Amino acid sequence: MSPEKKQKSVLEVDNQLLNDITELIHSKSEPLLKNILTDLHDFDISVIIDNVEETEDAVYLFSLLSDETASEVISELRDDRRDEILSQLSDEEITEIVDEMDSDDAADLVSELDEKVKDDVLQRLDTVDKEDSDEVRELLAYDENTAGGIMAKEFIAIHMNKTVSEAVVEIQEQAEDVDELYNAWVVDDNNVLVGIISLKSIIMSLSKPDQKISEIMDPDVFSVDANVDQEEVAKMFTSYDLISMPVVDSDNKVIGGISIDDVVDVIKEEHEEDVAMMVGSDAEELEKKSPFQVAKIRLPWILITLSLEMIVVFMIKSNDAILEKVILLAAFMPIISAISGNTGLQTASIVVRALDTGYITLNNWFSSVKRQLVTTLIIGFVVGSLVTIIGLLISNENRVAFGLTVGLSMFVSINVSGMLGTVFPLISKKIGFDPAITSGPFATAFQDVVGISIFLSIATYMLAQI
Repeated sequence: MSPEKKQKSVLEVDNQLLNDITELIHSKSEPLLKNILTDLHDFDISVIIDNVEETEDAVYLFSLLSDETASEVISELRDDRRDEILSQLSDEEITEIVDEMDSDDAADLVSELDEKVKDDVLQRLDTVDKEDSDEVRELLAYDENTAGGIMAKEFIAIHMNKTVSEAVVEIQEQAEDVDELYNAWVVDDNNVLVGIISLKSIIMSLSKPDQKISEIMDPDVFSVDANVDQEEVAKMFTSYDLISMPVVDSDNKVIGGISIDDVVDVIKEEHEEDVAMMVGSDAEELEKKSPFQVAKIRLPWILITLSLEMIVVFMIKSNDAILEKVILLAAFMPIISAISGNTGLQTASIVVRALDTGYITLNNWFSSVKRQLVTTLIIGFVVGSLVTIIGLLISNENRVAFGLTVGLSMFVSINVSGMLGTVFPLISKKIGFDPAITSGPFATAFQDVVGISIFLSIATYMLAQI
């Protein structure tokens, strides 16, 4: 981050500010608006543009930005607001913005354009900067969810036989186009990756300017093939505490680089996607899909849940005699169902996340199941004991039998649901399904069925002994 940018103000975008900005827009106070925007961080500008009510106001505000600022702001905008603004820009204006962007961000933006606009923008970019155009075209050839799809073409590569002083000159020449500069990749005559060197190592070696890079580089460098899924890339970054990593082709030649800021975006995206899937939804449904499409995505999961919950209805109906005998049992059924279901969902969420980050693998599944079993045993004992005491206190007759019934039911239900929450994601992963999906509505409903069935079974047995 440049010193100039550090001095820009950071503010809270509230209704008063938005109202003031809107008034200035309607009065066409262009000089004043430009002064305000100049003093703000790119992110704050994007928040303002996202939250002004009228599309026309957002487009006008965006039009006041320089091409350089616009290229940063447009990447931060909400998908729907970005689409609205892009639809109002000419192909020439879009090209000017794309030309200011890093290659990875430029490729992301161009990929969202209509085919006709995309072709026109790329053709215009050919005349403006052929090298940038070629880089964007290359990145567009990769799937957006792969290492190639998130990598940038701006990176620094140094030949292994260069001296320290020569390497410094090369870095100075190449660094102009690189925003995030952490490491340099070391290559041989064929551009094959042979090592990595940090800027710190180069600075520490300035006292020996004639020393070769091959003598101070680290040959143990993590790299990733361009076609590897972005989730695997994120796992490598988190597992090995990386801040940057080269992307290579099938011949191990360096073709790009990924920095930690790209991976943070991936982790956020994958987490939001997993959370959305766990509730039977879609990660981008609120922004890109119509209500009908959203309903079409969510209805199957709701119907599956309804079908499973109907089993509970029939189970309760078939046990109405015992419920009529001890009316207070009915009051505890929602508690048993809710707590056991919540425990199962908590466990499933932990396991899904652990699978996602590589902390749990199918090879070490037994230790994971054992660990979760111990955890749920503790939770089940504490909650079951509390429910037993409550049952003893509020029951008017057969206090001990009633308290033990609800307490034991809670204990068993929590442990069974916790086990299901652990096993469901592992089985799903094993057979090739997304654990986030199977651990959502279906698993929760199934745990409700199990919880109620255990409760009714224990209640029927224990109260029959009275």
